[in-house]
Amino acid sequence: MLNMIFYILVFPGFLFCFLMGMLLSGINRKLVARMQRRIGPPIIQPFYDFFKLIGKERIIPKAAAKKAFIIAPIIALVSVVTISLFIPIFSYTFVPNTADIIVILYLITIPAVMIMVGGSSSASPYAGVGISREMVTMLSYELPLVIILLTVGAKAGFGLDCGVTFSLAKIGEYQGVSGIMLSNWTLIPAALAYLLIIPAEIGSVPFDVAEAETEICEGPLVEYSGFYLAMYKLTQGIKMFIMASLFTALFIGGNGLGPITGSYILNIFLNTVIFVLIDIVVIMVSVSFAKAVVARIKVEQTLKFFWTIPTALAVVSLILTYVI
Repeated sequence: MLNMIFYILVFPGFLFCFLMGMLLSGINRKLVARMQRRIGPPIIQPFYDFFKLIGKERIIPKAAAKKAFIIAPIIALVSVVTISLFIPIFSYTFVPNTADIIVILYLITIPAVMIMVGGSSSASPYAGVGISREMVTMLSYELPLVIILLTVGAKAGFGLDCGVTFSLAKIGEYQGVSGIMLSNWTLIPAALAYLLIIPAEIGSVPFDVAEAETEICEGPLVEYSGFYLAMYKLTQGIKMFIMASLFTALFIGGNGLGPITGSYILNIFLNTVIFVLIDIVVIMVSVSFAKAVVARIKVEQTLKFFWTIPTALAVVSLILTYVI
């Protein structure tokens, strides 16, 4: 019982996710600034922004559906923190589950759904436009994401002679025996497709069409302020960390350093350090570079892009996995 409380509140739960989400957000902003030849804010700027928002006034529109308006950002935050309990850090699994990929797939869609719920409850016309864009964006990247998860599960399951697996622990077990997934060339297209999906999943440029500050004033979040806006911003940062961590677990999640010492705590610490460093590299490659060099694209372009390039890459990996 005490272990579970620790997992939920401290590591790998809320406190760890909070620190990593804010840290990755700061690194992302700093890298983008440097790529654009700007100084940029300090890496700890997201921490300042979060606590500043916490202290600001909470304004709820008079015409808003107040219960939905208040509950939506809280549910979004809880869902992404819950995902962290299912993602193993190399060989260390905190909440083992035989179908955690399916659970993660459901949980990872909740923040986008809650943005739509919160936006619709605010009774703002700008939110209405943003909601429709958010829905199209979500539908566009969900298809290739499902194919990617199915491909990795099939590869690990066939390798372990247990059929298609939806367990991240089994996928990690397979990589501990056969090497990381990226060492198999048939899964490289799926990994590339996943990297292309990350910016859309976290609502980053060039797939931030739902918020589009210069066009529809943050869209679904236009009426949010104070504590409630801070919850959404924190959710976005943690989701960035979760998406990078899921990539690490799916494609690089072998045994890490392994049990190199007799101390369980020290092994967890050393493996977590490597896990976090890999996550930072993933964010650098998939989010920061795209944000620095690509402008926002239209919502119809988003749909066309994800249903062509990432979907094609994922399908190629899936076919090769079954054929070879």
